[in-house]
Amino acid sequence: MYWKETRIKFLALIFCSGILVLGKSILFPNPDKPKVNTFVFPQEVPLAEWQPILATSSQPLNKESKDLLAQKHYQYLKNDLPLDIEMHYLQNFYYADIGVYIKRNIGIKSSTTVRQQKQIGYYGLGVDKQKAYLSACINPRGGSTFTHTQFRDNRFSQDISFNRIVPILLGQEALLDKRCLWVYLSIPLKNSSPEEAYQTLEQAWFSWYQWWQPRFPKP
Repeated sequence: MYWKETRIKFLALIFCSGILVLGKSILFPNPDKPKVNTFVFPQEVPLAEWQPILATSSQPLNKESKDLLAQKHYQYLKNDLPLDIEMHYLQNFYYADIGVYIKRNIGIKSSTTVRQQKQIGYYGLGVDKQKAYLSACINPRGGSTFTHTQFRDNRFSQDISFNRIVPILLGQEALLDKRCLWVYLSIPLKNSSPEEAYQTLEQAWFSWYQWWQPRFPKP
């Protein structure tokens, strides 16, 4: 039923867009491709119960540098426990599988557990080299995602809407907005169990997501 409704909405949008695009191609034969605006990460981001320590430039990505628009490394402290948060702003996130990204760029080889939180979305948890980590993609619209399928479903359900027809036709936005704020949080295990570390990461992630989602960079 979900796919049927989405398909009908998609076909209707394509039909209307086709007519408008045809008219525009006649009146304006040289349309510009959508351009993604530059973005600078803020120097400080508040995080409940955590004290900010520093914010520096992240290490360059190994495989996705051509799609990287901006990045930032934040570090926080709570009761002598350091929390590292890597932020990467990516465009053209075609194969949007976070599990693949952390393997390619961070060298994670362990398995990742995917969880879902209401009003937040999907995210992945795991342990590697005595560190617990949480990673996810903050989407331009809709909840966070971890797998390619989740990201794809988000794009079709959230991006295809009639109120976006005008900016799409004006070349200001793409039909499917394939941008992503890739987030990677990590803490040392120390004497805690993986599940205890996961709970700490989840609390930080929920607060982090709620601050960032409404502040997702404008296209």
